[in-house]
Amino acid sequence: MTQTEFLNIVMPFKDKVFRLAKRLLVSREEAEDATQEVILKLWKNKAKMEQYKNVEAFSMTMTKNFCLDKLKSKQAQNLKIVHSNYQDHNVALQKQIEVNDSLKWVAKIIEDLPEQQKMVVQLRDIEQYDNDEIAKMLDMNPTAVRVALSRARKAIREKLTSTHNYGVK
Repeated sequence: MTQTEFLNIVMPFKDKVFRLAKRLLVSREEAEDATQEVILKLWKNKAKMEQYKNVEAFSMTMTKNFCLDKLKSKQAQNLKIVHSNYQDHNVALQKQIEVNDSLKWVAKIIEDLPEQQKMVVQLRDIEQYDNDEIAKMLDMNPTAVRVALSRARKAIREKLTSTHNYGVK
């Protein structure tokens, strides 16, 4: 496999790898390092790449595992999960403040979800993978993915609604 062929395969999903790493590691620098490590591992195993049915799904699984290992390591004791990849410059200032506040609440709520639900929400609602792909990436039953996603969305909805309705009778 030539370098050009490798780049044609890997570059279309490089940003998805970065976003997943950033979701898990928080730090932009840590996410960039994780993305680089995953791409480097893919490059070292480029001869085996043709054996994989879905290189993108394989790389997302590699990213998830790398990030979880990094979080478990002693050097990452103070890392936490946040979500901050939404910006809209065409909105009125008041609306923008409200949207940013809501996004911070959603990020905080997602942070408090169980690990499996966090991963499912990230892969489904942010990265737009379908349930079968998520099931393969996370070694789950597709039904379990749907249940985890449903429970996560319900928890997010309920907590966000109670936050927005605080003090309103």
